[in-house]
Formats: sequence, structure tokens, C-alpha cells
Amino acid sequence: MKTIRDILRGKHILLGVTGGIAAYKIPLLVRELKRVGADVHVVMTPAAREFVTATALSTVSGHEVVLDTFPPQSGASVDLGTWHIHLARSIDVMLIAPATANSMAKVAAGFADNAMTTLVLALRCPLVIVPSMDEEMWKHPATQMNVARLRDRGGFVMQPESGELASGLVGEGRMPEIDKIVQYVQDVVSKTHQDLKGRRVLVTAGPTYESIDPVRYVGNRSSGKMGFAIANAAALRGAEVTLVSGLTSLVTPRDVRRVDVETAAQMYEVVLDHSKKTHAVVMAAAVADYAPVKPTAQKIKKTDAELTLHLSPTKDILQTLGSRKNRKVLVGFALETKNDIRNAKEKLRRKNLDLIVLNNPTKPGAAFGGDTNLVTLIGKSGKPEHLPLMSKFDVANTILDRVAKLLKK
Repeated sequence: MKTIRDILRGKHILLGVTGGIAAYKIPLLVRELKRVGADVHVVMTPAAREFVTATALSTVSGHEVVLDTFPPQSGASVDLGTWHIHLARSIDVMLIAPATANSMAKVAAGFADNAMTTLVLALRCPLVIVPSMDEEMWKHPATQMNVARLRDRGGFVMQPESGELASGLVGEGRMPEIDKIVQYVQDVVSKTHQDLKGRRVLVTAGPTYESIDPVRYVGNRSSGKMGFAIANAAALRGAEVTLVSGLTSLVTPRDVRRVDVETAAQMYEVVLDHSKKTHAVVMAAAVADYAPVKPTAQKIKKTDAELTLHLSPTKDILQTLGSRKNRKVLVGFALETKNDIRNAKEKLRRKNLDLIVLNNPTKPGAAFGGDTNLVTLIGKSGKPEHLPLMSKFDVANTILDRVAKLLKK
């Protein structure tokens, strides 16, 4: 099993320091990251300089600290207008610690008003955020909304600890200890290794809606979160990702190309078109099995009479992909509420899949709209692999681990 030193050795880490009292601990964090073999560059916000000096951070990191959006031109190897692009592209992970409520709000809103926030917008790597603030600031609805936005976009936000705060009060909001931060960074790096670089991955997500009339539809309760988690994880692992999504309010993950559709027929056409040049397809969408035969052009008025809907089967996207698979890796999902293993194995065989992901939304932690999932993976061998209850991002990475191995074959 790899140690922290094995995983972080040689990794280029960009450390953003913001204006929180916990900034006085950051030289120790830099020293610990370097001790396990990482190369650390530091960027500071103007407020951070009130709590720790650039001289101290430059000394422990071994690199000049970035302080300004427009650094001195002397010795610059790139144009002043594009330095942030080159620096952001050269790192493996960016870490913001401590992250104040103000800085998190700026990052969540896409501000680029200082060197650190400018670098965040240019990132092509994972972003790790370590909040540190008073409990009331941490629990404020605006802060929690920003945390949710950052996580939705693929950011890794570490949970602050409870303890004595700078105000003298005791509560949640304290920056975790140095060793815990290093362990968290290691966990993120281990989940975002670039084993899919150069691969094109197509992911589907969300529900399809089949019109009954201009205001009503046949649909399902899928939130799209599982598919979006897979798209995000694949992009973080270096893949060129296309996400075909049904109607959902979820934010498009960073570095993911998104195509929106509404109906099963639209998803069929888009997926078949975009799958021609992909290496792997992960069908996580909850595509409608049936659609109304003749949607009406006008709203159906309510009467006392019974209403009968005539439904016809939709085109089977997975079946079609399986019949034209060639050397693609094809992953399907099976949502079952009874005879789950038997039904999933039959679907795997009938649709010529390489892997099927089985889940039951009636089980605790696996319900529609949640952030966790409880799944079983079944490959060509037919042997079920029961995974524990995990976050959907961790489930996504476990699926992609199998996809990466299949692609190597």
C-alpha cells in the first residue's frame, strides 16, 4: 500500500494563503508537505500578509512567493498577462489554507481580484479548500451556500474542526491539524491520478422527460448527481469528458463539455453521435423506458372522465451501443428493487456490457437526490462486488478504476 510520501513525492502543490489567524501555522504545513516529497509554491492574498510573512514562506518553500496579480517583470520567463495560466497548468493540486469566508465567497463567485483568485480560475487540477473562521461565520447560510457551490463544481472542501477559536469561544470552524490536512491532500491526489489522460469518455446523467401535453410529462426522480460525479471524477483524472444530461439544475463540472437533452429520443441521437469517437461510455442516466404515443399540442383539460395514456417503448440506447461496441468500454446502470443480482446479470449479458452498476434506491443512503450511494459492481466474470455506502464521488472513482483497467486491456 502506498504511503503519503509515495503519493505526494514529486507532486507540485500550489498553496494559497488567505487572511485568517490560522495563517501563522502555514510555514509548518509547507514544511510537512516538503518533508513527504512535494514541491510547494505559495501565493498569498494581501490580507494574509497581516498574519504571516512572505519571507517565512519563501524560506520554508524554497521558492519566491507570489504576492501580486502582476509580479515583477525581472526574470519572468512568461508574459505578464499569461503568467497565471502557465503556473496553474504546471501544478498537480492547489490547496487554499486557511480559507476565509471572504476568500471562499470570491472563489465560489468566480472573482479574480488578486493573485490567488486569478490562479484558481486558471486551474486544470484539483482544488482543495481548508476553511478556517469563527463558528457563526462558518454556519452562516451564505458561507454554507458557497461551500455547496464549490463542492458542486468539483472542489474538495475539508470539514473544519471544533475547538477553541481565535475569538476565545469554542465551536466549529477551527482549521484541522497539519497532519490531517496533509492526509486529506494525499487522499485527493490518490483519487485524481491521471490514468485517463488522453482518453475520451462519454457520460450520461439525469432523467428524461416525455411530454404528455405542453405542461405535463412522464418522468422519474433521478437527480443526475451520480452521472455528474462520474463526469467530474473522469475530468479530474485527465479524461476528455462529454456529459449528456437530462434536465437538471446541477452545475457543470469543470473541464467537462455538456450537452443538454430532454427526451429519450434526443438522448439516443446525441449519445450515438458522440460515442463514435469515445474510448468509454458510462450510461448513468435514467432514460425513460416508455413515452406517450401522441403528445397533444394543447393542454389536456381536466374532466370527470378517466384519462388513458398510450405509451410505446423508447429506443434502447444501451442495447444499440452494445451491438456497435467494437473496442469501447461500455458501463451500464441497473436500478432494481427486487431480484437485483439476477436482473443485473441478465442486463449485463443481453446488452453486451463490460461492467454494470447495480443499485436499489429503497436502501438507506441510496435514495434519489442523495450525496451517497450503495452499489454492487458486476463485470464479465459475473461475480458481484458489493461496495460499502460511499459518497457518489468515491463511487464514481471506483467505477473509473475498473474502466481504466479495462481500457489498458
